[in-house]
Amino acid sequence: MTTAPGNPPGGARRDVFEYAVLRVVPRVERGELINAGVLVYCRAKGFVAARTHLDETRLRCLDPQADVEGVRAALRAVEGVCGGGDGAGQAAGDEPGRRFRWLTAPRSTVVQPGPVHTGLTSDPLAETERLLDLLVR
Repeated sequence: MTTAPGNPPGGARRDVFEYAVLRVVPRVERGELINAGVLVYCRAKGFVAARTHLDETRLRCLDPQADVEGVRAALRAVEGVCGGGDGAGQAAGDEPGRRFRWLTAPRSTVVQPGPVHTGLTSDPLAETERLLDLLVR
């Protein structure tokens, strides 16, 4: 189990977590993007989750012809893989870390992961919401 050095005495234990921003690149050849979600993985808690928020107005500024429903479906698919079970498809039986690594692998599709960053948290679910508010909304 990975525990962060310097946890406050008697305070909540903080664990290392990793995260990546989900980006929507409606016209890959142009490289313009908007942030549309976050992926969070905390090995110590066996936690992986994705939260998404698509700002349709911003997306249409980059590409008025963008397939909004297709983008929403791709973002829902990422959330499904994180959730495991039937919604994860072939990744259903994979460990959370393996699902996170698969989702953060570079790709040239409309929905792309950004680079992986690290942090410390005592509550990965709350951290997911905090990052969504900070980086996406």
